[in-house]
This record gives sequence, C-alpha cells and structure tokens, in this order.
Amino acid sequence: MNEIDLVASAGPLDNVVDALREFIHRSGALRVVAVTPDSMVDCPRLAPIEVTTAGSTVALPHAIELDVDDPIEVPAVVQPPPFEVDPDAREVRSPIGVLQAMGDSVRAMANNIGPTVVVMATFPTLPPEHALSITARGAEPLVLAMGEELFSLEQP
Repeated sequence: MNEIDLVASAGPLDNVVDALREFIHRSGALRVVAVTPDSMVDCPRLAPIEVTTAGSTVALPHAIELDVDDPIEVPAVVQPPPFEVDPDAREVRSPIGVLQAMGDSVRAMANNIGPTVVVMATFPTLPPEHALSITARGAEPLVLAMGEELFSLEQP
C-alpha cells in the first residue's frame, strides 16, 4: 500500500474540502464523498480528508484551517437522529420527510459543487452496522444504498 502524504492544502479543491467538512458537521453524516470529472474528495467524520487527482492521493488533517477564496455554499440541513433500518424488510424508518430532506441536501451539495458532480453521504443508522448512503447527481433520481441493496428515491 502506498503512503499518502499529509498536506496543508488541496490547492484548487480546498473549497470542496471545506464545503464537505462543513456539510458533514451540519448533517451528522459519517462520510461524504464528492466525485468531480477529475478528482475525488473523501471526507470521513473526524478523520483525515483524502483528495485524489490524476493518480495521486493526499490527505489533509480534518481540523486544518483552509484559506478558501471561492467558498461553496453548504445547504441548510438539520441533523436527524440515526435512521432506523431493517435490511431484511428493505425499510428505512424516519420522521415524515426527513429522508427526502436529507436527499435534497445531498443533491444541493452536489449541485453547488458543480453540474456533473456526484456526492454520496453516508448516515448513521440503528442498528449501526447497516449504514445508509444517499447519492445524488444533478436532477437524476436519488440513489439510496443500505448494505449491498440499492434503491431509487424518486423526486416528486
């Protein structure tokens, strides 16, 4: 396995790093990943943030201060309690509208970064071993993943 250099800046991607880190703290997500046409930013909660471009990967300390000239708007989001999931019944239980609201915020985060950007956010669940991920790109239907199962969350 290759060593990943720890750096103090991701250069032009500092604004993406900063936005994903803010999103993770506002939403309570466990991990948020943004994939752009030429990069991937992987922001886990309270762990180093990995930035991959053109075959190289670097890591930034999670709490590092970044000097961002062109900030990306982070959508307003209210941190929900963990989603209750039953993978056998393929059910996600949450207060009415919370799952859709989280999906809308993931979509807004993707759109705020760029029109072709894919953002995946993984949220805590009960039981914790079945994390729930929501993936968004543009106006495409949201995709939910629970373990190996994929579901579409159609927009109204």
